[in-house]
Amino acid sequence: MEEEITASEGGQRWDPAKVGAHWQQELERAQRYFKSWHDRCVKIEKIYLDQQSDQTSAAKRRFPMLWANTSVLQPAVYARVPQPVVERRFKDAQPVARIASELVERNLAYTGDEADIDSIMRAVRDDFLLCARGTVWLRYEADFEPLDMGVQPSDPAAAQNRPESLPGEIGGAAPEAISDERVCIDYVHWSDFLHSPARRWKDVTWVARRVPMTDEEMEKRFGAEALASRAAEGAAGNKGASQAERLENEGKTHVWEIWCKSENYTVWIADGSPVALEVSEPPLDLTHFWPCPRPAYGTMSTSSLIPVPDYVYYQQQCDEIDLLTKRINKLTDQLRLKVFYPSGDGAVSPAIEKAMRPENDMVMVPIPEWAAFTDKGGSKAIVTLPIDEVQKVIVACMSARKQLIEDVYQITGISDIVRGDTQASETATAQRIKSQWGSIRIRDRQAELARFARDIIRLAGEIICDQFQPETLMLVSGIKLPTMAEKQQVEMQMQQMQMAAQQAAMRAQQMGQPAQSSPGMAPPEMPPQLQQMMQQPTIDEVVQLLRNDSIRGFQIEIETDSTIEPDEDAEKQRRMEFVQMVGGFMQQAGAMAQQSPMLVPVMVETLLFAARGFRAGRQLESTLEQVGAQLSQAASAPKAEPQPSPGEMLKLKTAEVKAGAEQRKAELSVAEAEIEHRATVEQARGEMAAQALQQIGGQQIQGQQLQAQQFPPQPAYQ
Repeated sequence: MEEEITASEGGQRWDPAKVGAHWQQELERAQRYFKSWHDRCVKIEKIYLDQQSDQTSAAKRRFPMLWANTSVLQPAVYARVPQPVVERRFKDAQPVARIASELVERNLAYTGDEADIDSIMRAVRDDFLLCARGTVWLRYEADFEPLDMGVQPSDPAAAQNRPESLPGEIGGAAPEAISDERVCIDYVHWSDFLHSPARRWKDVTWVARRVPMTDEEMEKRFGAEALASRAAEGAAGNKGASQAERLENEGKTHVWEIWCKSENYTVWIADGSPVALEVSEPPLDLTHFWPCPRPAYGTMSTSSLIPVPDYVYYQQQCDEIDLLTKRINKLTDQLRLKVFYPSGDGAVSPAIEKAMRPENDMVMVPIPEWAAFTDKGGSKAIVTLPIDEVQKVIVACMSARKQLIEDVYQITGISDIVRGDTQASETATAQRIKSQWGSIRIRDRQAELARFARDIIRLAGEIICDQFQPETLMLVSGIKLPTMAEKQQVEMQMQQMQMAAQQAAMRAQQMGQPAQSSPGMAPPEMPPQLQQMMQQPTIDEVVQLLRNDSIRGFQIEIETDSTIEPDEDAEKQRRMEFVQMVGGFMQQAGAMAQQSPMLVPVMVETLLFAARGFRAGRQLESTLEQVGAQLSQAASAPKAEPQPSPGEMLKLKTAEVKAGAEQRKAELSVAEAEIEHRATVEQARGEMAAQALQQIGGQQIQGQQLQAQQFPPQPAYQ
């Protein structure tokens, strides 16, 4: 009974037999669609590798025109490894976006080195020049180890994006943690890549690549049941047009990995098998769904995505060149001295043969029968082959072949590259014009490979931003950022220290000690390392920015530098111009800043605007921003008064002492006068009180006398 695979979306169930039958038909339809192009590319590849026949004989020799043209174009369209350049899109002073850009750029640089992107791009370049199409495939790999139940994942968002089933993982097993993760970039041969027939890449509904897998790899990836289907249909090693392909595929099975955008699932199916090996949701949630960039296309029309190899446009000229080459080789072999002389005379013929031998250095050759020799014509007895006529034919063939080669150069554009070669006697203007026109015919090819390299880096950057753990981002980049918990812990410690200082100040005030002399009253100062850590954004903020696709696209831009051979003299000239620009600007800006400090922010922004226009100034942009912010802050701060000299300080101190003494003397005089005034007032108050008492006493005596006169005392009765 066939096993059914259940998808989590809407409870949809996929039948492997039905899915396998459907995709076998789709693959066959795509193979028929690309068959003419495929057959043409096979022939071109054989011509390029010169594997068609044995060329030991002169009749089979060929002129390696395709190889020569390709060798000239290879370094012209791609010459060096593309380096990732991750920047803020709008160059704003955003610490989180700047740190996130640096993290992603360093991870991308390490990923490119580990994946050997240079060899991958060279293989794509060769396919691009020979077959007009080059392709790569990206995937995410992770190694797991048992997870300690007491440790929680540092990135819950990444844990949610983790697929439920990974290669080698059994459902229901113990939880695992990611120990190592990486982005793999696989080169895909032109014959191992298919997609749905369409006119534009935007209309493609599915893409597929063919992967040769051994029995061990199939059993590890799909289980033991996959081996049974392989045995039923036969190994892919029996297939192949050449002996080399059969030897390469011996013991392996061709398995197609299909990504269907319209159905939003991935399918693994063996070549020729009616049953799918696996049907599941896409393991990566990518913006454009595809795990591969748009292929590097050569010549194409707007009617289909079937490219046309460049060799097609000068194949007839190459055939004529080969034909002339064969003729020239045949005539060259016949370009020998041929001598005819009469035979039959036993005395004259041996003498002629002796004279014509190459090893004979004799100048005088004796003729025994001179009469017989003269009777037969003497020198006219020897007749040579007309070598001059053969030489004329060879020269004419070589001239015709040279003209055909020039025609091929005109068709391919190599004539412009050759015309771009300069001489030391030429002027600088002539050399510059030649260098410009020498690359005009291949600029589109250079731009296409540069676009392809940029798409690879962007796709790898998207996988890194969505899948990599914070620990991996910091470990690979070498940038250590604090977590939100660490910052909160430092803030709590600083708050506790401030509270302890405040409590100590309150106890000192209660005890009557001056606040400045009490220990612990000074506010706690943060160490420089902690200050630097607190100024940095947290890894949680950076990961939050990287995980959000829309915000990341608005603030971060991923590009690559040039993939063609750089002009060292031009690069040096740009650097010298940048240094001269910065030096001259700083001299003028320094004088203006002293006169008008308010113009410092304007000058800082002007310097940043100029530096961002130079490729050499990109690395100094962050430093210029930091220094500019410090200069602007210093210019806006109030100026401190100039400090006096020691002599002036002594004079000021002496004047302060004298002024203090005079002030204290005046205060003492005022106090003495106030004391005397208070004594006089107290004395006057005492005299007034005594007078008032005397008056009151006299009035009482007079009243008693008057009362005695009016009411005399009565005698007492006995």
